[in-house]
Amino acid sequence: MKIIANGDYASGAGGLNGIESAAGSASTKALLRLREMIWSGELAGGARIAELAIVEKIGVSRTPIRAALMRLEQEGLLEALPNGGYAVRTFSERDISDAIELRGTLEGLCARLAAERGAPSVPLREARESLQGIDEILEAVTLSDEDFSRYVSLNERFHQLMVEMSGSEVIAKELDRIMSLPFASPSSFVVSQSNSPQVRDMFVVAQAQHWQVLQAVEQREGSRAEGVMREHSRIAQTNLRDAVSGANAGNLPGVQLIRRR
Repeated sequence: MKIIANGDYASGAGGLNGIESAAGSASTKALLRLREMIWSGELAGGARIAELAIVEKIGVSRTPIRAALMRLEQEGLLEALPNGGYAVRTFSERDISDAIELRGTLEGLCARLAAERGAPSVPLREARESLQGIDEILEAVTLSDEDFSRYVSLNERFHQLMVEMSGSEVIAKELDRIMSLPFASPSSFVVSQSNSPQVRDMFVVAQAQHWQVLQAVEQREGSRAEGVMREHSRIAQTNLRDAVSGANAGNLPGVQLIRRR
């Protein structure tokens, strides 16, 4: 699963700016590496984090490691222990299902606000272009690896634009936090299903909902936009069940964090 940093850090110059840049680079390195270790299972679910061992493994000082641990607790991937330190958090299927439901609720609210407030023309145009790109991908009878990669990018872009059109930084921050949890983001299951013969059909259904939401936003139909966007998230609920119970479930990044019933 692809891990992407939020924000760019310039290379170090001289003086104070160089120090700040180096600190930012070390913090980013620690955060990305720790998150990757959790997702890959290198740090097992429920395991206590040995801070000194992490320092030696990642090769940065304890300060950026501690900052990264605090950030990962805020994201929900770690939990603070009563006697100090952190452990890798595990999730029940219901936890993930609830996170998907909450994402759908907040994305539905974004769609309604975009419709009622009037979405700006630029993100509206970009959202339409993203969906036109997905339409082109789905013209093929079978999808290549490149098609899947492009679908993920365009799908994520469309969802980002819907949040942007709402004009709510508060909702955007909450969605960022929720979508850092395993399988809670809109494209979480695409990679796991790339070889499924049913996956193109699923994309077609999801794409029809994308267009319905965008049309509702353009026509200032807030309730309709919200309802379709919330229904859209239900696809992920089905995908969650299929991914966790499927034959290749053990190979999916992050699946080891989900407790079996």
